[in-house]
Amino acid sequence: MCNLERFDIDLKALTCEQTALSWELDNHFFQSLEGAQVQEGSLHVSGSIRKAVGFFELLLHTDGTVRIPCDRCLEMMDQPIEADLRLVVKLGSEYQENDDIITVDENEGVLHLAWFIYESIVLAVPIQHVHQPGDCNDAMMRVLNEHSAARSSDADAKEIDPRWEALKKLKV
Repeated sequence: MCNLERFDIDLKALTCEQTALSWELDNHFFQSLEGAQVQEGSLHVSGSIRKAVGFFELLLHTDGTVRIPCDRCLEMMDQPIEADLRLVVKLGSEYQENDDIITVDENEGVLHLAWFIYESIVLAVPIQHVHQPGDCNDAMMRVLNEHSAARSSDADAKEIDPRWEALKKLKV
């Protein structure tokens, strides 16, 4: 398992105006997150956190690949990912997430980034993810084609109820 504490940033300990950040994410990162849908991947996260008066601005860029099932054949596939994340963080009396501003409890002063990074990765996964043409599992594609052909031929073979046929004449 991955130690998610390495994704924690102690905001009160930041001394520089701008601090560079960089992480390599692998399968251990995804498996360490409870409830994560994506379980495999290899990504690089880089960026910076800028300290300003009253707030912090975090900019991260993530690129690499995640392994997810193909929607068509259900075989695992590599999906390229590129995502940008911008967070504005300030210190306050308690932890809150409002719109684009995250308020971190000033007594703790630590921003836990692991889940924010994971969410930016998942949001970058396209809604439909399929293999390139010809790369899907051949056995699964044959079964899929058989079932879709049977379904379309059944629809064509059905006779139209004569009552509906009479109504079609009225439509003209």
